[in-house]
Amino acid sequence: MKKQPISELKRLFGEGLITAELISELKLDERKGVQNLIKSYENQKRKEIELEVKYHEMCQIENRARLHGKQYIAGVDEAGRGPLAGPVVAAAVILPMDFKLLGLNDSKQLNEETRKKYYDIIIEKAISYGVGVVDSRKIDEINIFEATKLAMMKAIKGLNVFPDHVLIDAVNLKNLTCTYESIIKGDAKSVSIAAASIIAKVTRDGIMEDIHKKYPEYDFASNMGYGTKIHMEKLKELGATPYHRYTFSPVRNVISMKEEVTAGNK
Repeated sequence: MKKQPISELKRLFGEGLITAELISELKLDERKGVQNLIKSYENQKRKEIELEVKYHEMCQIENRARLHGKQYIAGVDEAGRGPLAGPVVAAAVILPMDFKLLGLNDSKQLNEETRKKYYDIIIEKAISYGVGVVDSRKIDEINIFEATKLAMMKAIKGLNVFPDHVLIDAVNLKNLTCTYESIIKGDAKSVSIAAASIIAKVTRDGIMEDIHKKYPEYDFASNMGYGTKIHMEKLKELGATPYHRYTFSPVRNVISMKEEVTAGNK
């Protein structure tokens, strides 16, 4: 067998022009560069199979619902329950039956670049999607759990196709007029909830980046409102912004301390 230059083999691998017969021949080629190409190729194929299996598993909840006659299945998730500042954002997504996006997962498991890429694909391919935003003042008024439910209901109402079944990540929404399931860690078990988690996360990150422009000292573009070291230092130094959640204890404590200092200086 005439040995092909490794540069040519790299081209064939890169363009997907490798056959099973060629792989068998190349396994007899003792050159280290060739063996590395085969190893990389086999690792890639193994990963693709794993992603296929994972995606198939994440479609099972939707498939069961369809077997029960459900057609428009909405996944619902939120982003931003834990931060000290910014809104809580929820999204609802109805995906078509033939939707496929290998690697789709809980948004927290994906890097920012992948989330944004998947976000574009999801909103392009979705039958419908809706977003609900509840700001920090409303969170303070009704508490974060009720605010999360309110954001989810807003997201569902924002759909232009009414769902006949709703899959929700770990929250019970009792005011729905259709059937629903509350699924613990649903963003890792359902493609619809995972898609919703990405829309909610990317949307909220965009909001926090806008808030960062108004209050860059708090580094909101990086911490997204979570209590990082820099954020806490600036919170203690400068006090709370209008976007902070005053009922959250770290913020409430800082406000109380500043009020005590102000009163003591009078």
